[in-house]
Amino acid sequence: MGSITLSKVVKRFGEAEVIPPLDLGIRDGEFVVFVGPSGCGKSTLLRMIAGLEDLTEGNIEIGGRDVSHLAPGDRGLAMVFQSYALYPHMTVRENMLFPLEMAKVDARTARDKVARAAEVLNLSAYLERKPGQLSGGQRQRVAIGRAIVREPSAFLFDEPLSNLDAALRVNMRLEIAELHETLGSTMIYVTHDQVEAMTMADRIVVLQAGRIEQVGTPLELYEQPRNEFVAGFIGSPRMNFIRGAEAERLGAPTIGIRPEHIRASRESGLWGGRVSVSEHLGSDTYLHVDTDVGPVNVRTAGEFGVHRGDTVWLNPDENAIHRFDAQGLAL
Repeated sequence: MGSITLSKVVKRFGEAEVIPPLDLGIRDGEFVVFVGPSGCGKSTLLRMIAGLEDLTEGNIEIGGRDVSHLAPGDRGLAMVFQSYALYPHMTVRENMLFPLEMAKVDARTARDKVARAAEVLNLSAYLERKPGQLSGGQRQRVAIGRAIVREPSAFLFDEPLSNLDAALRVNMRLEIAELHETLGSTMIYVTHDQVEAMTMADRIVVLQAGRIEQVGTPLELYEQPRNEFVAGFIGSPRMNFIRGAEAERLGAPTIGIRPEHIRASRESGLWGGRVSVSEHLGSDTYLHVDTDVGPVNVRTAGEFGVHRGDTVWLNPDENAIHRFDAQGLAL
């Protein structure tokens, strides 16, 4: 069983409390993504689950077993890091066999496990190559394969795609999602990239300063953010926030409206403004507009033929407006 339960978990470094008391439950077979800005505690939390960081207080259970003070190797987990950490002098097969040899698994069983993992990861044709003969994406698949052969209770991924270029990131993202479907194993994935989080997760855990701001499905966080922080972090381009008299007129101390929920027009609208930047991407056009209510980002479908200095009118979809109180909490 790969369920993971964190109860009143705390982490301090000296006098600094980087993880205040925190509770979290992850279901068996669930794909959970930790997101948040740099320094929010997401990697520290993952390392605490792995046993690479000691708990200051609280306890961690994996499959109903208290592992709070067990060594990393005794927790039944496998971790995949940002760096591939492959042995350059070993072949792909030898790299994947290595953890099984350390665990003294018999040779025939070990070979069978490696063959199955290589097939799942489309690495069968590369088993006799060394890491230097592989692409970045292939090396990352080998690192994942080395984790798979251990048949862990859960997989822990610490920003595994950040060393890859944009195209490889997309491909590997799909491959990891498909791997989760194939294996049905519990997976915890740490990233600062909220697009990865939105496309891969069953549930997302949004962290700030070591605290959980909200836990939910990608659509729950997008459509029903609990506060301004979550609303601004989830979604790309980020949500626009408007304060002051215009916000009060529309019903709250602060209102939020996503760029894709604003219609741009050359003729008329609620807010007029001047384009400061226009980004033409073919499938979309992103406009950055200086208006009387402040700077507003707009995402329009397809090509919208305006340029820096042009005047545009903006019409927010009032049914898509998010409202927040003076403390930043959703109303």
